[in-house]
Amino acid sequence: MTAAVLWGGRGAWASRRALAGLLARPSWLVAATVACVGVPSGGSGGPAGDGAGVQVTAGDCASALMVAAAAVLVARGRIAMPRRALWAFAPLAATLGVTTVASPDIASSLSGFVRDMQIFVLVPLAVVLLVRDRRDLGIVFGSVLGLGLGEALYGIWQALTGAGASIGGANVRAVGTFGAVDVMAMSLVVGFAFLVLTAFALVAPRHGAAAVPVALAGLGVLALALLLALSRGSWIALAAAVGLMLLAFDRWLALKAAVCCAALGLVAFGLLGGGGEIVQRYASIAGSVSAPDQSVSDRYNLWAAAGRIWTDHPVTGVGVKNFPAYRDTYAGIELSSGSETDDPVNGYQRQPLLSPHDEYLLILSEQGALGLAGFAALLGAVVWGLWTRRDARDPFWLIGAAFTAFLLVNFLYADMGGPTCVLTGVLLGAAACRAFGLRRHPGPGPGLVSGEHG
Repeated sequence: MTAAVLWGGRGAWASRRALAGLLARPSWLVAATVACVGVPSGGSGGPAGDGAGVQVTAGDCASALMVAAAAVLVARGRIAMPRRALWAFAPLAATLGVTTVASPDIASSLSGFVRDMQIFVLVPLAVVLLVRDRRDLGIVFGSVLGLGLGEALYGIWQALTGAGASIGGANVRAVGTFGAVDVMAMSLVVGFAFLVLTAFALVAPRHGAAAVPVALAGLGVLALALLLALSRGSWIALAAAVGLMLLAFDRWLALKAAVCCAALGLVAFGLLGGGGEIVQRYASIAGSVSAPDQSVSDRYNLWAAAGRIWTDHPVTGVGVKNFPAYRDTYAGIELSSGSETDDPVNGYQRQPLLSPHDEYLLILSEQGALGLAGFAALLGAVVWGLWTRRDARDPFWLIGAAFTAFLLVNFLYADMGGPTCVLTGVLLGAAACRAFGLRRHPGPGPGLVSGEHG
């Protein structure tokens, strides 16, 4: 009994010590949330498969715990709410509430309201509260890099062994742990990791001779996985984001990198003889206007439908999550009934077209001009903060600026969805941290930060 008491006492002491350490560095909660994004959802059956409900992933559960921890720390006075963050996130929260109440089907819009609040308000705001200094930002970005490298290695293995998603009749498309149902997810995760590692590769020479080759090797792994993911949208957004990062850091370096990439592309095209899924996928980007394939044609039809919906409901839209209910009324007969996915784990499935595949048009059609104004207020606050606190030699600033550029470009032909929503919310919060400024409070509390960042 004495041994049990002693063991219990030591266990309680260890638990209290672990809790104290977590409170002293709560950014580990953010890192844990990032790691949970890669946990497989366990299949696609159920609500998520037919679009009738909301798929709850391990990342969603972890983000809820992170938000709750931030709320507890604020309530206990361990963390003060930054005023700049309130000005950035409050307009979006208000417009989401108004457009949900104005929805023709409020019950249907409630789940969309909760989801948008989670991704665009609660998760990034929790990150702003829990990340206090540069070490915290390093922990968060390190977790993103770790997740991206893990997904990249698994995706490469899938492509090489035929265990990936089906394209052209062969299971050679790298999709990571997300499966064919979320075929774009791995490319987004790996793309975010590529931005993180690129920023640190630019400053690697100051960390020793071995840092540069290690960083380049990591970038090679991530780049190969991105090619095998066959995601045209991710390639375009990543090229824009990396280009901005290189231009901000060194224009001459950006020019040399562009020449090298062009040369590598020509060599790859020559070796493959114009064939191969990667080259054909890349070539289809140029032909998306003159000779669009079925997926691109569907996207054009969805864009047109979203534009017509907004024209008829210009102020508050048709309500969050209500685009599918209005899609067929406003779309042309050329629109297909859905997209097809197939992989060895989930098998063949037909996915309904639940959004216009353009975040801006989705917001306009479902929330009208009012909703887009709230969304623009948040992104505008982040962009303005990054501009006023620009430092091209700071890797954290480079990541924040590049991620924001990636998001702005990617939203032109994609929208939020799937398990990577939580990761996007975390990185939006990390970019906001750098935009609003970071400063430790001089007070005695180990977790206390100032009410005004920067």
